[in-house]
Amino acid sequence: MVSWERNRGSLQEKFQLLRSATNSHAQNETSIIMDASKYIQNLKKKVERFKEDTAAEQSSSEPTDPTTPMVKVETLEKGFMIKVFSGENQPGMLVSVLEAFEDMGLDVLEARVSCTDSFSLHAMGVKVINKSSY
Repeated sequence: MVSWERNRGSLQEKFQLLRSATNSHAQNETSIIMDASKYIQNLKKKVERFKEDTAAEQSSSEPTDPTTPMVKVETLEKGFMIKVFSGENQPGMLVSVLEAFEDMGLDVLEARVSCTDSFSLHAMGVKVINKSSY
């Protein structure tokens, strides 16, 4: 009899935890389980929407033509983070990108480049105010 009461108390505690985790206001066990089931279904829908949004975002950010570079510029506290990606590496691409930075008056402070099959460049730079001061 004591073990049954202990098991029943443990089960009631678990129902209260489930009720709390799912924000259920139900009082009986069946309703708590139904609310938990609805909660799980809503979570599944959210995960699917998140996956779809992520996939759509990735596909829209990728260039449709692999030879067309994709460029992103982020403003930092003291300068810029520039990311260049092209699905296909072309001869002289790195030189062209660095010349473009120079033409815009950007000074590259640090860069990571990969030029194997595709082209990827992550560069941190600053706007050069006056080149004659060097």
